[in-house]
Amino acid sequence: MSEKVEEDMPSINKASIGKALMSKALMNKTSMGKISEGKALRGKVLIRANRVGFRYSATDDWILKNFSFELSAGEVMAVLGPNGRGKTTLLKLLIGLMKPAEGDIQCNGRLSYVPQVSTPAFDYKVIDMVVMGRASEIGLFSVPGATDYKYAGEALLRLGIADLAQRTYSQLSGGQRQLVLIARALVSMPCGLVLDEPTSALDFKNQDLILRTLRQLASQGLSIVMTTHAPNHALHVANRILILEQGTQYLYGSPSEVMTHDELHKLYGLELKKLTFTHRGQELQSVVPIFS
Repeated sequence: MSEKVEEDMPSINKASIGKALMSKALMNKTSMGKISEGKALRGKVLIRANRVGFRYSATDDWILKNFSFELSAGEVMAVLGPNGRGKTTLLKLLIGLMKPAEGDIQCNGRLSYVPQVSTPAFDYKVIDMVVMGRASEIGLFSVPGATDYKYAGEALLRLGIADLAQRTYSQLSGGQRQLVLIARALVSMPCGLVLDEPTSALDFKNQDLILRTLRQLASQGLSIVMTTHAPNHALHVANRILILEQGTQYLYGSPSEVMTHDELHKLYGLELKKLTFTHRGQELQSVVPIFS
């Protein structure tokens, strides 16, 4: 960071970060207040799509047509569908990068976007990667200050990765990198997160790490929208399921309503078995593909 930041923040970009702004006392005063606020919103509709349609021009085919759904605080919506069906388009509409050609999307609060894990052009420290999430608050010709680093430190602490603050991003595992991107989204104090295939290319352990994190954030009152190609992930974390079918057809509802054997077979084009079993006293479900 620049000299000005170093002067303003003498302890932030050094190893003492865990003893300074990332203390549990600060976490309790600021971030936990936001968590309490999120819990208070539980049940309130934060995202509502009303008969949304999108196409690139009046002569193009509709990518999305007559889409309607709503998501309340603390709920997780998993979006399933084949490649090219419109999952990424839907995410762009939700975060305002594109506008519907018809209908409207109402968001009662800020949504933050979490991309798939990638390698940046420059090898930033984790704390600096997270501070980038404050860009909308900092201003075009300003530099991050004490408040921005405080929020970044609290986001890392909230996700249990405060010890990674001084590591470089390239040194991290895939799961750790995804957590850093989630922390970067959290520093803008959103009401919801929009994630593009957050478990893509991760091994089972790191998939579990990310899914547990998303469930925890939802329990704190955040709305979560995530695209995925893994029906088991949808079953594990989602309250609401949006299945994008061929053409402009879609299904929206609870997992038990829309993730039926027939719908999954139609979605993936092969035989699947939806199994129910008991593990440690808890009834769980899993989707098993039958490969030919």
